[in-house]
Amino acid sequence: MTIFWQNKKLSDINRTEWESLCDGCAKCCLFKVEDEDDGKLYATNVVCRYLDLEKCQCSCYQQRTKLVPECVTLSPDNLAEIYYMPSSCAYRLLAEGKDLPIWHPLISGSPETVHSAGQSVRGKVISEDEADDLFMHLTGDWE
Repeated sequence: MTIFWQNKKLSDINRTEWESLCDGCAKCCLFKVEDEDDGKLYATNVVCRYLDLEKCQCSCYQQRTKLVPECVTLSPDNLAEIYYMPSSCAYRLLAEGKDLPIWHPLISGSPETVHSAGQSVRGKVISEDEADDLFMHLTGDWE
């Protein structure tokens, strides 16, 4: 098994390696609500309309930033600035000097383990096209 993430800095991995770090949880696609007073983030159960709810993958990945300008494109350069990535995010974990969890596809060898471990949004969310007021879909504090 290749363990490039343990042998390289995030800034030194290639594009294919970078993309493989995504565990497919789709938590980054969750809509969040920010308290205007204190800046605290709250999670919702609403995701972007372009997320395939079963696969937990963007249905227009290559065009996502054109279709959704606020969609984040992670890179080693901006990872520290993107404070709202979930605590289980592989990019965040590695940036914090932690290892990947056992359910991560690079460890388990299967893209399904993120779902069977309950770490993805599969079965827990609705599309923004089905949602009304985001405040009606709050699920609690953001991680």
